[in-house]
Formats: sequence, C-alpha cells, structure tokens
Amino acid sequence: QVQLVESGGGLVQAGGSLRLSCAASTSIFTFTTMSWYRQAPGNERELVVSFTSSGITNYADSVKGRATISRDNAKNTVYLQMNSLKPEDTAVYYCNAQTWRPFNNYWGQGTQVTVSS
Repeated sequence: QVQLVESGGGLVQAGGSLRLSCAASTSIFTFTTMSWYRQAPGNERELVVSFTSSGITNYADSVKGRATISRDNAKNTVYLQMNSLKPEDTAVYYCNAQTWRPFNNYWGQGTQVTVSS
C-alpha cells in the first residue's frame, strides 16, 4: 500500500514562507500525477498545484507566482514552497498521487498551515 506523508506545516505570519514536504513510500516515478490540494474550514478541497510525469505543471490562479512545486527523486519526496503567504492560504494541505492504468488515487493525512494577519 502506497503511503504519502506530509510535513512542514505550521503557524506563520502573513508575508512569510513555508516549505511543505510529501514523502512517498515508493518511487515517485510510479505516479502519473502528483498534486497538492488544500481544504479550508467550510470549503471544498481545492487544487493548489499538480504536475504530470510528462512534465506539465498546473498552478491554481490563487497561488501563481507564490508557489513552487519541486521534487527530489532520490528521496521520493515532493515539495511545495509557498511564499508571500496570506491569511486566506490557511488550510489543511494534502498531498495526492495518482497512477493511471490501473487507476489508483492516494492521499496523505494532511498538514495544517495557518497564516496569521
């Protein structure tokens, strides 16, 4: 069973930065798509950024220019660097990984990010 473990969340002041990590229990080359989502209280889970094995990266408009996704293949880890954080970035951030053919969809347990004004 694939496991995804997020870390790096915390409390930060507006304008600050955080780097979230998602460590996979298997090679990240396994996955067709890896993504970060977030869910704020009372809101639906929304996509922050995704990238595919073919090299396509897609950022949500709300984080464009402030977020960067990267990967360390040797560590089977994907990172989300968030800069210029805003209170509206407060949410639980989830790592997601998918394989196609067969389709599998994996979620991490989430890491809380709280941005104070």
